[in-house]
Amino acid sequence: MKTEIHHLIEGARAATGVAVIIDVFRAFSVACYAFGNGAARMIPVGDAETAYRLKRENPAFLLIGERGGKKLPGCDFGNSPAEIEPLDLRGKTILHTTSAGTQGIVNAVQADEVITGSFVNAGAIVAYLRARTPDVVSLVCMGESGRSASDEDTLCAEYLRAALNGVPADFEAIRARLRRAPSARKFFNPSATWAPERDFALCLSLDRFDFVLRAEREKGMWVLRKV
Repeated sequence: MKTEIHHLIEGARAATGVAVIIDVFRAFSVACYAFGNGAARMIPVGDAETAYRLKRENPAFLLIGERGGKKLPGCDFGNSPAEIEPLDLRGKTILHTTSAGTQGIVNAVQADEVITGSFVNAGAIVAYLRARTPDVVSLVCMGESGRSASDEDTLCAEYLRAALNGVPADFEAIRARLRRAPSARKFFNPSATWAPERDFALCLSLDRFDFVLRAEREKGMWVLRKV
């Protein structure tokens, strides 16, 4: 099993084999909390206008959306696991549009299979990939808005690669490093009300979930389901 690390939207476009689209802060941590609370499916959408249209056509769907980290107008929720954590989402379909993570999914056009990546289900991802034994695993770090690298996604990719190779990693050292990372500053800035401090802890709750989220094409759309 060859493991490659790619970066940003260009990396998503170059990914082959099983593509693991990584967005720790916060899209694919949010997605795990949504499924952990009973969501039936999520529809990742790259374009915000498309997400709004799907919401108009399907008013029972919930819409989670952000740009620049901040909740988009008209969305039911922002891209915050702390906001999702207390919700009962049993049976719900969720539309999800973000600056980085969902962009990675819709751009992974060469991959044979697409799953999401985060620390909260890292162990499940490793077990899934070991069971699948694909020729190539493409770990795609989506970074800040899919345009610049971020420590949390790169460290998550390195953590997953090490685990796949049977190499232990010091997660507490990773957590300490991320506490000082530029991309984590928003969580500790009281004026950034759209990024509560609890999000930092929730995004780094290692192996909280025992499932993988796989993206599949259905009726011209990507759909995430728990496997």
